[in-house]
Amino acid sequence: QVQLVESGGGLVQAGGSLRLSCAASGRTFNNIIMGWFRQAPGKEREFVAGISRSATIRTLYADSMKGRFTVSRDNAKNTAYLQMNSLKPEDTAVYYCAADLRFGGIRVGADEYEFWGQGTQVTVSS
Repeated sequence: QVQLVESGGGLVQAGGSLRLSCAASGRTFNNIIMGWFRQAPGKEREFVAGISRSATIRTLYADSMKGRFTVSRDNAKNTAYLQMNSLKPEDTAVYYCAADLRFGGIRVGADEYEFWGQGTQVTVSS
């Protein structure tokens, strides 16, 4: 089992920045692939970014987030981060972190992640 707790959401003006955190417990954090997803009202949950296990760090981003969002991890703190810059109103959503304990690459399907945090609201005003 993995427990995930997100924090860092809030209200920000367009063009602003937020950093989301996802604190993990229950398993060796180094071995967990971490994903970030978001879900806007009336829309499906979509992949935002992911970061591989620590042995060889790789990252993956959805096209619309490239250059604006940065995913990272701090294994000493058992925490993953999502730095979001140049935020737009269309980034408004509930953001979730998720954990994948399997071997392999970063997966982009929400149904491929077994463990989820409770979500944190990000609202970007125009």
